[in-house]
Amino acid sequence: MLNGSRGPTRTRTAVSQHEMTPSVVGPGQIETALQILVDAFYDDPVWGWAFPDALHRRDQHRVLWRAALDGAMRYPWVWLAPGDTATSVWIPPEGTELSEEQAARFEPMLRDLLGPGADRVLETFDAFEHAHPTSVPHFYLSLLGTAPASRGHGFGLTLMAQNLRHIDELGAPAYLESSNAANVTLYRRYGFEVLSTFAPPGGPQIAGMWREAVR
Repeated sequence: MLNGSRGPTRTRTAVSQHEMTPSVVGPGQIETALQILVDAFYDDPVWGWAFPDALHRRDQHRVLWRAALDGAMRYPWVWLAPGDTATSVWIPPEGTELSEEQAARFEPMLRDLLGPGADRVLETFDAFEHAHPTSVPHFYLSLLGTAPASRGHGFGLTLMAQNLRHIDELGAPAYLESSNAANVTLYRRYGFEVLSTFAPPGGPQIAGMWREAVR
């Protein structure tokens, strides 16, 4: 914790580096990560379109992203940036976004939540699944969100870059989908290139982006 004392420069530098290090999300931090995702994706071009009821969208997203977090928490690849500024949700090679039990409950859950509106969301997920490459094992950035109050400072991209350093140590490629066209150029700076473009029926365009392994 920061305080008002002034120690040697070397000590302050060590503290600063430590505070920049993200942490793997533990059980007690799931709600923090969830709130970041709910707030971050409220006005996302794709996920706002998939959930058009702006009045209830936050509650609906809370159910969806909680399922995604519960599935991803089976692996030690859900990360939280210092200060709770951003969170990232990765699925490692050979992993799955949902457990078998979750996958079996997923469509009924959406239909209970959205009624006829579930079709739009299911078609969106189908578009993501069909575009997702499967021939090469890779790390998959399922979700990356920045808390609205922390936007514009690079916290989300810094978190992703730190995650990618771990992935590079493992010599693995990575894949993500950019649901916001404005982010494609940013992801290119970190080695991702557009692999495909796709869209759910009547929905916004999405870019599937691939990053080769860096050894």
